[in-house]
Amino acid sequence: MPTITRDQVRVPLDVACDMRETYIDNFMKATRGTGRLMLFACDQKFEHLNGDFYGEGIDPADNDPEHLFRIADQGVCGVMAAQRGLVALYGADYPQINYLVKMNSKTNLVSTSQEDPYSGMLCDLDRVLDMRDNGVNIVGLGYTIYLGSEYESTMISEAGELIARAHAEGLVVVLWIYPRGKAVTAEKDPALIAGAAGAALCLGADFVKVNPPKPAEGTSAEALAVASQAAGRCGLVCAGGSTVDAATFLAQLHDQIHVGGACGNATGRNIHQRSLDEAVRLTKAISAITLGDAGVEQALAVFNGDEDFSL
Repeated sequence: MPTITRDQVRVPLDVACDMRETYIDNFMKATRGTGRLMLFACDQKFEHLNGDFYGEGIDPADNDPEHLFRIADQGVCGVMAAQRGLVALYGADYPQINYLVKMNSKTNLVSTSQEDPYSGMLCDLDRVLDMRDNGVNIVGLGYTIYLGSEYESTMISEAGELIARAHAEGLVVVLWIYPRGKAVTAEKDPALIAGAAGAALCLGADFVKVNPPKPAEGTSAEALAVASQAAGRCGLVCAGGSTVDAATFLAQLHDQIHVGGACGNATGRNIHQRSLDEAVRLTKAISAITLGDAGVEQALAVFNGDEDFSL
């Protein structure tokens, strides 16, 4: 299993001197002491409304928002990403979860053909810091940028200021960066995905979440290797996408890490649309690969309940 020590954590130079140990604490929590990120993405209740939580092929338990917290509590995750209000209303019952507060969101009701996407801040950082001061285990923040949108400059400016302030407070930051808007003809073009990774690095993010690229030739994982290199010291993780069978998902994840150079994953629907037992087993299988360097066969054994994985 990959492990890092506290002195191996690269602390960004915009972290306040008296917050260096706090940043290291939060980085070690978020990566579970491995340097890799297993992010359980629970921001879709806003982004995709209830379509991702109720309907054909979705376990009925997923319509209860607490299902997300039960999975994060009983499974093996690095951080649970969700909007401030969701954490504020449920977090007291699940104090041991590492929370990453998603600072901006938008719904999917307005299509790109109607208007270029813009995702505005939901609250001021001070409100999140108030929650942390109240004892909520907040280790980081998340923010989405739509590169290529006519509003990209606003989102880039907001993200840059947010990262500077978050680092000053010892928090880890993950950027969601998706090329999207009328100027973008292919959202998963490998060059654009690599460009998004480089933009996150220039903004000073600790991790960047991107969609897997779709190359004209070669495999997605091979194209992802270019983006991972472009990300430099900003760790690159891949979005999980829509739900597929576990064997396919785990094989893709393994290739993203070992061929594509990704340092983790950011998975939502593939986890939470399942029953609690199955979702918990999948978090363990994903973490076995991401945090434990397991192979696909071992991870499948964890998912099937034949083996267990814990940290």
